[in-house]
Amino acid sequence: MHRIAKELPGLGPNLSTQALGDQSRIRKRSVVIAGHRTSVSLENIFWEQLRLAAIARGVSVNHLVTEIDTRRSGNLSSAIRTFVLQSNLAQ
Repeated sequence: MHRIAKELPGLGPNLSTQALGDQSRIRKRSVVIAGHRTSVSLENIFWEQLRLAAIARGVSVNHLVTEIDTRRSGNLSSAIRTFVLQSNLAQ
């Protein structure tokens, strides 16, 4: 399995419907980009992987989202999902 499944409790080879449902639940959170607060809606699994990516880089989630924001060409939520997926596939 890819790192995404390994890092999250309950997401192993015997994936339960309840664990998957919780990880796929969308949560809206506020982030600060360049001094401005904005809301981002992502599934729980993407928030968790974004948090782990920020820890691995030694930066805050806000800092990492700001970096992603400067490189994006479309929707911020989609850019974050793409970043998380590419980061996990690269490992």
